[in-house]
Amino acid sequence: MSERKRRAGPGAAAGGSTSKKPRGASAAASYAQSLRSKLRPDDSILASLRALASASAQSKPATASSAGAKALAEDDPASDSSSYIVVADQDINSVTSRINRLVLSVARSILAGRGFSFSVPSRTSTNQVYLPDLDRIVLLRREAARPFANVTTARKATVTARVLSLVHAVLRRGIHVTKRDLFYTDVKLFEDQAHSDAVLDDVSCMLGCTRSSLHVVASEKGVVVGRLIFHDDGDRIDCTRMGVGGKAIPPNIDRVSGIESDALFILLVEKDAAFMRLAEDRFYNRFPCIILTAKGQPDVATRLFLRRLKVELKLPVLAMVDSDPYGLKILSVYMCGSKNMSYDSANLTTPDIKWLGVRPSDLDKYRVPEQCRLPMTDHDIKVGKEMLAEDFVKQNASWVKELETMLQTKQKAEIQALSSFGFQYLTEVYLPLKLQQEDWI
Repeated sequence: MSERKRRAGPGAAAGGSTSKKPRGASAAASYAQSLRSKLRPDDSILASLRALASASAQSKPATASSAGAKALAEDDPASDSSSYIVVADQDINSVTSRINRLVLSVARSILAGRGFSFSVPSRTSTNQVYLPDLDRIVLLRREAARPFANVTTARKATVTARVLSLVHAVLRRGIHVTKRDLFYTDVKLFEDQAHSDAVLDDVSCMLGCTRSSLHVVASEKGVVVGRLIFHDDGDRIDCTRMGVGGKAIPPNIDRVSGIESDALFILLVEKDAAFMRLAEDRFYNRFPCIILTAKGQPDVATRLFLRRLKVELKLPVLAMVDSDPYGLKILSVYMCGSKNMSYDSANLTTPDIKWLGVRPSDLDKYRVPEQCRLPMTDHDIKVGKEMLAEDFVKQNASWVKELETMLQTKQKAEIQALSSFGFQYLTEVYLPLKLQQEDWI
């Protein structure tokens, strides 16, 4: 080795120690460190959180779909609750009785020589409306005939009859099955699970019951960790002892009971990666909270579980999603419901979720480096503009402002962009500072 190379050392040979950080990245890192010094003692932040929890406990959220039906009638004096479809939880006997009555009416129609036809609520997008007073999407009561004697609807009428038969058999046995189980009972008829899933929602509307009342559930997806204890089918679950992965949220929420918690708030997280960071750092011990995620697009069980926690514990819900149109879209599903399941929005929505981060304005406020931001695609911009046009977004001026900022800068960022300041920056600086400043909308 030459003398010149020997003096340079291994770092220079590798091109590592002599390289310099971009001036912008260095300044951002320096600013990130300065934010740490602005943090007050945890006791001060906890005092603010206790005040928030106390205010939430004094509020009076809607607790049942029957109340939702009454509210629908009161919202518009010109209409009554029959203008909308509002389903409710039903016990096994009630659902089986409704199926029996439906099948008997079909049998009478066949015996009378009229053939058979199902009257199915229309769940098209044009039949779903947002009600500002309820702050959720509802389904208008418009029905369409699904006759067996029509070539265009014969197959779907057959699938409907088959799903009714399968649901009746499941309820008689008092068991739960997954949507996948249901699909595989007759693959050749259903052809695709999307077909059996759609008819399952139709059946819920026809019978006026929630989908969980049919005892057909989705596979486990969401997870929860933190200051929460509950019983799952009689087994005591302590969510502080569930490790980094957390406890899977039961797909059939009706088996959950005995919910207890000393948390001050619920932290709803969009993705699994951020959830794991929060769980591994035991963020819930420093700031008593319950942390849950659906790992992306929210499933029914996670939405039901979140609403159950909100109603029974009366805790504020803070949400952390990616700074992109899809993050806000996911948040809106939790708050206002999805068009696909608008008929059950009274049971699936959790109002007054506070958007904690990562918001478009945070990118500059926290000086997230340019190399950690992503340019919005044409499709991202299209989705963002569609979100701006939604009635439930227009109701919140702060949401509109954030979306406009995103569309103007044409930049997006994931929660993980904060890791550019350190892998624990999320739990040690960003979230504590957000909570300290009560920086949510």
